[in-house]
Amino acid sequence: MKKAKQIHISKPFDLLSEELVFIILDLIAHNNPSDLKSFSLTCKWFYQFEARHRNSLRPFRAEYLPRILSRYRNTADLDLTYCSRVTDYALSVVGCLCGPTLHSVDLSRSSSFSAAGLLRLAVKCVNLVEIDLTNATEMRDADAAAVAEARSLERLKLGRCKLVTDMGIGCIAVGCRKLKMVSLKWCVGVGDLGVALLAVKCKQIRSLDISYLPITGKCLHDILKLEHLEELILQGCFGVDDDSLKSLRHDCKSLKKLNASSCQNLTQRGLTSLLSGARCLQRLDLAHCSSVISLDFASSLSKVSALESIRLDGCSVTADGLKAIGTLCSSLKELSLSKCVSVTDEGLCSLVMKLKDLRKLDITCCRKLSGVSVIRIASSCPKLVSLKMESCSLVSREAFWLIGQKCRLLEELDLTDNEIDDEGLKSISSCLSLSSLKLGICLNITDKGLSYIGIGCSNLRELDLYRSVGITDIGISWIAQGCLTLETINISYCKDITDKSLLSLSRCSLLQTFESRGCPNITSQGLAAIAVLCKGLTKLDLKKCPHINDSGLLTLAHFSQSLKQINLSETAVSDVGLVSLANIGCMQSIAVVNSSGLSPSGVAAALLGCGGLRKAKLHASLRSLLPPSLIHHLEARGCAFLWKDNTLQAELDPKSWKLQLEDVVP
Repeated sequence: MKKAKQIHISKPFDLLSEELVFIILDLIAHNNPSDLKSFSLTCKWFYQFEARHRNSLRPFRAEYLPRILSRYRNTADLDLTYCSRVTDYALSVVGCLCGPTLHSVDLSRSSSFSAAGLLRLAVKCVNLVEIDLTNATEMRDADAAAVAEARSLERLKLGRCKLVTDMGIGCIAVGCRKLKMVSLKWCVGVGDLGVALLAVKCKQIRSLDISYLPITGKCLHDILKLEHLEELILQGCFGVDDDSLKSLRHDCKSLKKLNASSCQNLTQRGLTSLLSGARCLQRLDLAHCSSVISLDFASSLSKVSALESIRLDGCSVTADGLKAIGTLCSSLKELSLSKCVSVTDEGLCSLVMKLKDLRKLDITCCRKLSGVSVIRIASSCPKLVSLKMESCSLVSREAFWLIGQKCRLLEELDLTDNEIDDEGLKSISSCLSLSSLKLGICLNITDKGLSYIGIGCSNLRELDLYRSVGITDIGISWIAQGCLTLETINISYCKDITDKSLLSLSRCSLLQTFESRGCPNITSQGLAAIAVLCKGLTKLDLKKCPHINDSGLLTLAHFSQSLKQINLSETAVSDVGLVSLANIGCMQSIAVVNSSGLSPSGVAAALLGCGGLRKAKLHASLRSLLPPSLIHHLEARGCAFLWKDNTLQAELDPKSWKLQLEDVVP
């Protein structure tokens, strides 16, 4: 019998096609993007494949761009938000090395570039379809004219470009005819002429944000003629009033989303004109407008029978108005009445009993509502996935029991500053899909209630226990055992919390945000446990934790390479610990107020070492002790300083603090 011929494979990975390797890399990136680096360092073959596969980059330093882009030649999406200072040379490098492959670039948190750099980018990257220039406050019409050379542009964000005028927008309108999404929010130099030019020249626009622009209803005549317009945002346009809309005649069948919030000079008469031709409208935002939501106004909604979402935050709403909305908008799925102080049980009950398909409801700070409304909500809206009812202080404990019994599909629940107790949490634990739970200032809950949540809500990703003083390490351990996918937790001012809680939470390897302000029993030992095992940490608030010292920060500096924001005010850290944070490449915000162990030289060294720093909150006394040249250098690098002159204050008892708050809130 012949022996089977043995085939010797010198390079076993050659058997894998490029498509198969790319599928593997997609799975790695989906589960944990940081593992891509480990993959690429395995061998030269993997190193080359990972470079060909990656098409999205977010570099920490603009000076690294030549080396990074030379390796990643297939970059399509470039996020430069970590690079506070992007020069014309950097944009020239991007244009030369990326060229036709680049599709989008985000410069929303960058500065130091000019029209020359933008022009090189636009000319070289002929397939650029998206650019974000939000917060480019020094941008002028010449820069806008350079952007206009990007002929393939489809999405453009110019929020807060306050020096751009109608002339600059006119250049963009003429040059970028393919635009589909434009944001001009807070571009206060742009008026009716510039907006009208966009509407006339760019016929493909689907989304237009002209919030806080000094426009009138004049340009709306051209805007509402756009055949493909789906979203129009008019937030804070004080020049749009009833008189400017009285002759408005349109039939904008494509419009699906309209935001007219904070339009203080727009009342029922003007809104009726605006809604008259929007028969396919699905989402309507009228928050903080001056119109009274009464029976007369609600009748104007009869023409938009497809309405699925309406936001009336801060509006004056009558019971008859709510009842009419329930009758005329039976397909409503989302309703927000936050801070509508006039809403009563009568009005809300008459509304929700007709909205059987309601999915999201916000009644935050509707202080006249009682348990009657909550019982009606639970009974009438079994499909709710989001319920926000912060500071509904008249709702009795018993009313919360029905929420878990009737609304089993809940994913988001905000019960901040309410009378819920452990029995209420036991009922809520039946909501198996719950991912966000806010229980701040809930003084009647204890560890027993948290044990129910830990056992029943394994999908919990966000938990807020701010000032819920009945919670101890035992309750946190229940959460840590049962909610392994937890990403955000706030235990600020829960004074009985110790390192045991942090050791328990270290099991939650996906933890990103940890807030423990005012927890005096937490030490660096507990912090080290979280740092070692929760490598995805991005935000830490350790203010008023007096036992946090350098040892905890040294551990953070070694293991928490994703950390972006940290508050170390009123802790025991010294220069050594603070300087160690410079080892974290993506650190963007540091707060160190009233930390006596720090010296001016140590603070200066730390600030210089954190090359990507965008915000530094320091005590005002340091302003005269730090060299002015250092401050100017850091500001030129994109770092903003916030000088605080507050003195150490004793914390109020939570119950006393809550009573004082209720005294000042109507």
